[in-house]
Amino acid sequence: MIINVNSVDKIGFVDLDIDNNLDLPAEIKRLKKEKNAIILAHYYQNSEIQDIADFIGDSLALSQKAENIDADIILFAGVSFMAETAKILSPNKKVLIPDRNAGCSLADSCKYDDFKFFLKKYNGYKVITYVNTTAEIKSISDICCTSSNAVKIVNSIPKEQGVIFAPDRNLGNYIKSITGRENMVIWDGACHVHEEFDLEEILKIRSKYPKAKLISHPECKKHILMISDFIGSTADLLSYTIKDGSNEFIVATEPGIIHQMKKASPDKVFISPPPKATNCGCNECSFMKLITLKKIYLTLKYELPEVIIDENLMNLARLPIKRMLEISK
Repeated sequence: MIINVNSVDKIGFVDLDIDNNLDLPAEIKRLKKEKNAIILAHYYQNSEIQDIADFIGDSLALSQKAENIDADIILFAGVSFMAETAKILSPNKKVLIPDRNAGCSLADSCKYDDFKFFLKKYNGYKVITYVNTTAEIKSISDICCTSSNAVKIVNSIPKEQGVIFAPDRNLGNYIKSITGRENMVIWDGACHVHEEFDLEEILKIRSKYPKAKLISHPECKKHILMISDFIGSTADLLSYTIKDGSNEFIVATEPGIIHQMKKASPDKVFISPPPKATNCGCNECSFMKLITLKKIYLTLKYELPEVIIDENLMNLARLPIKRMLEISK
């Protein structure tokens, strides 16, 4: 069968009918071996995707893995900025993403032209950008960070040096409160998943589970962080639930991570708070959930869609990522 690349561009993924009786995990495993491919998956992916991945992690761990990966093909089960980062760090490898429409509300909140204009108002400031940004934004940044290393990255810059932090305002304000850095200007962006956690809903859950500890990602709003028992990156939240003696946790981040929490601590209870006034049961990243086993199978089989980035842009965007990785060692 011939796949037209232009049709893939239009729909964002390879969309073909497959045999419903096909054992997708087994076929994906076979294709990985045949093509010397590796699957990187974010913690926010669905559980069946996490279970077929070669490596699961948060943004920092995935960036570190992508830099030193031993494979001909990297398939990224995540969102577009993550696949871009893998390509930037492994420019000679073929990088695939099962759905080009798997974007990021946080990255979308920081457009290149708007941010470039913003930087002109703060000439001489060091620009720190979250990895949850496009390659274009990284190309005009001094250094990148993740929620795991943001404090370390900010503290690596002399106190007297002005800093711009983008794009997440909640993470930026949290880092500012920890570092005590007054000369830190914060871009007004946010992640739709973490913005939607509602104090009233969390308090209702706390009344039902009075012994539960509230653990929150720093992209949550300040009033959620103020009542949290622990604040940390996705990987830090997972580690905390393993080490802490509590048996019940209210998890204020994307619920995909709960799969790993349950695997590590099967006897503990994990609750994902719903957004306000909805019946969906939890806050999910709709972009992450665009990735499916079927799309992964077809992407590996036909090696489409492929992540292609202009070489000059890659070279510019690589510098702030490499600086981050050096500091994070």
